[in-house]
Amino acid sequence: MTLSRRTSAQTLALFMACASCLLLAPGAQAQAQGQGQAQNYPSKPIRFVNNFPPGGPSDFLARTVGEAITTAFKQPVVTENKAGAGGNIGADLVAKSPADGYTVLFGIDTAFTVNPSIYKGMPFKPSDFKPIMVMVSSGLLVGAHPGTGFKSMKDLIAQGKGKGLNFSSGGSGSPGHLAAEIFMDAAGIQIQHVPYKGNTPAVLAVLSGEVDAGVLATPGMLPHVKAGKITPLAVTSRQRSRSAPEVPTVSELGLKDLELEVLYIAMVPAATPEPVVQVLQKAFTEALKRPDTQAQLASMDLFFEGLTGADASKRLSDLAQRYARTVQSTGMKVE
Repeated sequence: MTLSRRTSAQTLALFMACASCLLLAPGAQAQAQGQGQAQNYPSKPIRFVNNFPPGGPSDFLARTVGEAITTAFKQPVVTENKAGAGGNIGADLVAKSPADGYTVLFGIDTAFTVNPSIYKGMPFKPSDFKPIMVMVSSGLLVGAHPGTGFKSMKDLIAQGKGKGLNFSSGGSGSPGHLAAEIFMDAAGIQIQHVPYKGNTPAVLAVLSGEVDAGVLATPGMLPHVKAGKITPLAVTSRQRSRSAPEVPTVSELGLKDLELEVLYIAMVPAATPEPVVQVLQKAFTEALKRPDTQAQLASMDLFFEGLTGADASKRLSDLAQRYARTVQSTGMKVE
């Protein structure tokens, strides 16, 4: 009888152990599969989808990082531009791509921090993605066409309170659009927003005098500032520009509400195995810390962030909450 009881107990224990194995098997199997994919990754070309037009800062950064990762992985990295709807078209393409690490969204934060508040019927949710990295950040530069005669932010604000101004931006929901709305609200001025298809044509509009001014990504404005063809009035970053240190920050001028930065991000579909994401994070970090890349970042006034995982998600979530309040208070909308 004692033997029978022991046998029954042993049998029950064995049964429970097997049941536990079966319950844990899907998770363990997925983890093992992810680790296996990471060991063989990458085994084919990687595609960077830049959700803004060619020629802008995010495009330049994508190609710079892509070249470094091509060398490290010994696999080609191909950058494709899929612009439109404030970055939603390119982001949606990546959201619906296989979650295998071979299609990476390479762009700026606004598709996740601004667009959900201004576009009806978003084609994707932020939860459809996971961040590889918040790579770098840059401020915006408030610049005016020399023909306006503006020498300072006081001059610009004075006209804004009089006959008004027109500002270019890289499109509805872009950082330039957001900054113009914040500026109007903070300074009590009138601005006519003129959206263009990307940061580069928006900068060219200021350069040609099609518009009075713009609050646009600093990297795109700096070459024309140095050439004396755009008058710099302020930068929206927390610190002064390394390339134009004579230009004051908006906070120094009493316009702290206008302080904002653009985050340059890399994202993959949410179901991408974590071991593959970790391989990409390591490759991105090494690419961004290369001396030649660091020199190029400095020349464009881009500041290394290097945020991954929960830190990257929190930074984007905090911005989304801030910009949702901005949209609500200013009535900002797609034009």
